Amino acid sequence: MTRTVRLSALLAFLAGAAVAAQAPKPDARPLDDAEFVKMAASGGMHEVEAGKVALAQAKAEPVKKFAQKMVDDHTKANEELKAAAKAAGLTIPDKMMEKDQKAVDALREAKGDEFDRRYLADQLKSHQESADLFERASKGLKNAELKAFAAKTLPVVKGHLEMLKKMQGAGE
Repeated sequence: MTRTVRLSALLAFLAGAAVAAQAPKPDARPLDDAEFVKMAASGGMHEVEAGKVALAQAKAEPVKKFAQKMVDDHTKANEELKAAAKAAGLTIPDKMMEKDQKAVDALREAKGDEFDRRYLADQLKSHQESADLFERASKGLKNAELKAFAAKTLPVVKGHLEMLKKMQGAGE
């Protein structure tokens, strides 16, 4: 299969995933500060670990560049979350939630073009979930430091989603 055909198949797959990701199911429950910390920390760890796996296994250079940005941006956000959680009297979990760990484990098993496709699909899903979480948190958390962290981080997460969409549009 030529690179162009593989890339076209990858883009078609991602376009379908993007459409599905753009239709989030809003969660109407109030968001608890501790629940947010747990979910945000797990998501952040997931992004860093998945990015490290992608740096080692991705084939396409744009995928590797995106992965490095995820490692860098989410490492920074994870540190900021730790500080905000500490100020709120909350502790950060030391490991990912099961769903995030399973996603990273599944990436480790993928190879070649399949890896790139799975990684980008994982990123679409993960960043849409994070955008929804941070949107809710920026409006509904009780702790001011956590609420400010969520509001500050939300545009970064949305920026990552836009990067993924541009990668699709550019044929990367």
